Amino acid sequence: MVFKRLMQAMGVGGPSVETVLANPNCRPGGQLEGTIAVTGGDHGVDVSYLALGLLTRVEVESGDNEYVTNQEFHRQHVTGAFRLEAGQRYDVPFRFDVPWETPVTELYGQHLHGMTMGLRTELEVARAVDKGDLDAVAVHPLPAQERLLEALLRLGFRFARADVERGHIYGVHQTLPFYQEIEFYPAPQYAGRMNQLEVTFIADPRQMQVVLELDKRGGLFTSGGDAFGRFTVDYASVEQTDWAAQLDAWLRQSLHRRGLFS
Repeated sequence: MVFKRLMQAMGVGGPSVETVLANPNCRPGGQLEGTIAVTGGDHGVDVSYLALGLLTRVEVESGDNEYVTNQEFHRQHVTGAFRLEAGQRYDVPFRFDVPWETPVTELYGQHLHGMTMGLRTELEVARAVDKGDLDAVAVHPLPAQERLLEALLRLGFRFARADVERGHIYGVHQTLPFYQEIEFYPAPQYAGRMNQLEVTFIADPRQMQVVLELDKRGGLFTSGGDAFGRFTVDYASVEQTDWAAQLDAWLRQSLHRRGLFS
C-alpha cells in the first residue's frame, strides 16, 4: 500500500496536467492567458494547489565561479485545494500577470540570442510536487524600450546577444533579483573606441530606468574599463525625444572624457 501511494505521488496512474496559452506573446506589465486542463488518473486524489511560475535563465557569479541556472521570478496560485476523482477533468482558466521588470526575449520578430523564458505549471498532490515542462513565452519590448533600441540600430549598433545576471545595479530600484543586459557591437563611428555597449531596462508602470554600460578599449596611454550612464524615461514623453541624438551625445561625451574621442 505504501509503495502504491509513492507511485501515485510520483505520477504513476496519477493526474495529468496540460497548459495551453491563448497567446504566448506578451509585454512587461501585461498578462498571459490560457487554460490548464487537469485530468484525473486511475484513482482519486486530493490536490493541494495548482500554480504557475515564470522562469528565465540566469547567470550567477559566486566567488571565482560562474554558472547558469533557471530561476523562477514570479508565481501565482491558480487554485486552492480540491478533490480530483478518477478520470475527472477540470479546465481551469487563468490570467497570469507578467512583472514590469521581466526581461525581453524578442525584437522585431527575432528571438534575442541568449534568452530563455517559460511558464511552468505546478501541481501538488500528497505533498509531492509535479513540476511540468516549460511552455515557451515570448516577451516583446515596451513601446519606450523599442524607441531606444531603434535609436541604437539607427546609429549603426548591431545586436550581439542578451543575458540575465543575478544581482542588483547600484543606485537603481529593482524588485526582481536580477537584471537583463542587451549587448550590442559598436557602430562604425565608435569602432576601435569601445568593445561593446550594454543596455539594461528597469521598468515600472509609469517610467523606466535605463542603464548604459560602455566597455571601452584600453590604449597605449589609457586604461580599459567600463563607463556607466543612467537616466529615467517617462512613458508619457518618450515620443518627444530624439533618442538617437541623445544617445550619440552621451557616448561621444563619455569617450571624449577618456581621451578616446576627439
